[in-house]
Amino acid sequence: MQEVDIAIIGGGLGGLTMAIEAAQHGYSVMLFEKEQYPFHKVCGEYISYESWDYLERCGIPLSKMQLPSIHKLAISDLRGKVYDFDLPLGGFGISRYTLDHALANKAIELGVELKMGEKVKGVSDKGEGIGNKVEGVSNKQKEGGERQVVETDKTKVAARVVIGAFGKRSNLDIGWKRKFIKEKPNKINNYIGVKYHIYYPNKSDTIALHNFNNGYCGMSSIEDGKTCLCYLTTAENLRRSNNQISVLEKNILAANPQLKMILENAERIYAQPQVISQISFAVKEQVQNNILFIGDAAGMITPLCGNGMSMAMHAAHIAFHYTAQFLQDRISRKAMEMMYTKAWNKEFAFRTSTGRMVQRFFGGAATGTVINLLHKSPALSKKIISLTHGKPF
Repeated sequence: MQEVDIAIIGGGLGGLTMAIEAAQHGYSVMLFEKEQYPFHKVCGEYISYESWDYLERCGIPLSKMQLPSIHKLAISDLRGKVYDFDLPLGGFGISRYTLDHALANKAIELGVELKMGEKVKGVSDKGEGIGNKVEGVSNKQKEGGERQVVETDKTKVAARVVIGAFGKRSNLDIGWKRKFIKEKPNKINNYIGVKYHIYYPNKSDTIALHNFNNGYCGMSSIEDGKTCLCYLTTAENLRRSNNQISVLEKNILAANPQLKMILENAERIYAQPQVISQISFAVKEQVQNNILFIGDAAGMITPLCGNGMSMAMHAAHIAFHYTAQFLQDRISRKAMEMMYTKAWNKEFAFRTSTGRMVQRFFGGAATGTVINLLHKSPALSKKIISLTHGKPF
């Protein structure tokens, strides 16, 4: 069986950037991604500037890519009235199709063994049989002595550290019976996300958030003059629309005049949208079964805060810091897990809870009142925006 220092399950931004950082420091890495690059993902595709330097250290020449710089925010209420705000830190637009592909190529260049088109079936203690459960983990492994085995239909590899970077919801979450999976559908864990790339004459320096009943739609410029249009709404809204995206957009989104104009006049670059379901903003564990979770697998911030991608990469950076200490035998496995969990919560717990609080005021009857209040109180709006953003890392 092949052995590596680090096995990473999931090739999104968190998984790819951690693989690159580990490879840059000389560690052997195998990364599993069930899709083939390049591919589209449901994502708002606005990245705050806190991640700019980190991505460039990962070898992505952002400064040479002529990406749109975004430093303004426009929010419309359910009736379509628009309010303008400044974004103190700001961000830039780039599609996941382009960014993930560039990161994947950089990872391969650095020696990461990238297993595309392979879906991980399970992780187990070395020599104990493969499965979706990782029960009965040995005391020796807990102290750092044993490797864990990651298996797909094609590959089996033993790794000293396994990183879970598989996104919002996975078959592994179900197999491991993670807490958020067992929660019944409620107001924070049963959303759908829909994304298009479009051509539309919006302001390239502005990210827009347009509210509609029980949802909101984000629009921001990306590379090559394109715009990302991505919206989040409840599964109940889709059910009331006969489970048809076109009916949902016509009857519910288009009730906002701003969205009606966009949906009727935008040129859609691909006819069918990207859609995901069962999105949960519930609190998640950062470590389970000796696996460190990063990105959406560790916890999500609501999309209207525009920072899920930066959080994923920052979490990868934090996880690598403690993983490296463990691989150098400077700390035990238990210490690595405890220190990572503490650091994750210090950096992100308040941001995610703030995001959930903010989301409660969007897509409802009180939306206009709240936005108007924030617009009249620049200091308050600036403070709330800053609470959902981090600092460069």
